[in-house]
Amino acid sequence: MIVLSGGTGTPKLLVGLKRAFEKERERKREEEGSGGGREGEWEGLKIIVNTAEDVWVSGNLVCPDLDSVLYALAGEIDREKWWGVQNDSFCTHTALRRLGCGLGSGLGSGLGSGLGSGLGRGLGRECEESLKIGDKDRATHIFRSELLRSGKSLTEATALLARQFGIPEWIKILPMTDAPASVSTRILTPAGELHFQEFWVSRRGEPEVLDVYFDGVEEVRASEEVVCALASGSEEKVLIGPSNPITSVGPILSLRGVREMLRRKKVVAVSPILGSEPVSGPAAKFMRAKGFEVSACGVFKCYEDFLDALVVEKGDKEAECQVGGGKILKTEILIKNDAESERLAKFLREDV
Repeated sequence: MIVLSGGTGTPKLLVGLKRAFEKERERKREEEGSGGGREGEWEGLKIIVNTAEDVWVSGNLVCPDLDSVLYALAGEIDREKWWGVQNDSFCTHTALRRLGCGLGSGLGSGLGSGLGSGLGRGLGRECEESLKIGDKDRATHIFRSELLRSGKSLTEATALLARQFGIPEWIKILPMTDAPASVSTRILTPAGELHFQEFWVSRRGEPEVLDVYFDGVEEVRASEEVVCALASGSEEKVLIGPSNPITSVGPILSLRGVREMLRRKKVVAVSPILGSEPVSGPAAKFMRAKGFEVSACGVFKCYEDFLDALVVEKGDKEAECQVGGGKILKTEILIKNDAESERLAKFLREDV
């Protein structure tokens, strides 16, 4: 199965999908006996993750959605926020602020922000604590950034991180592109243009949203691993998780060739909207800014050129809409715990 993921909603579902796949693999091992050596042929998970919210912070690459997927699958995510590491501390952030590293508003997105030596660049550029990052979380960013500086691709660095976190090899976590922080989600507001992180973290998502676009997306390509996954002739289902359709899934779909490849696949999405409100996050503002109704039907319109089915909350009266050749499937989609995540994963695996 191929999953398109942003942060928060889809990582919650990935917890249940991982468990569903583990149970299936356990059953196959029992059926084939201890001598069976066909595990490499069994279906796994390929998770294509948004990187348009990535930023360099104090010389290290922060990949919020990649990290949420890593931490969720490793059982280390902060389940109150569904980002960051549980029980993290912030000693380094506090010490850097004390030493004069500003909060800044630059949120650098270019390679020069972190891959260069940093010598002579000045304190304000290299030491900018624009995000409050936990100590354990920062260790992930340092590890990743050192791998990038040594010549590894973002895909290779992510694979090494996944193994270090104990995530099994049949789960492949794939950044949408191997160009670090080269695509930047920009939010247009009456007061000016903001990077997504500045809009959501620094401004708490409060400004009115006039438009959203992905700076740099025309200049980069999907990673080779992403293209191989989507262009393969296999019968793998593609699942779009319940992440924000504009800023979490939208950047992946905006990469050259991705929508065309999806039209040749069976694609199912889970709505992140219940009634006329998102389960979490600023999806409503972004959908309105892009001209979409804030409803499950609006989500379908975001994906209508390739979507085969949309899974919505079974009691959602706002989900009654005409969807052309696609289907609306109803079940309980709100995930409040691991049991609900696994139940939804089972539905998506067996009933869709």
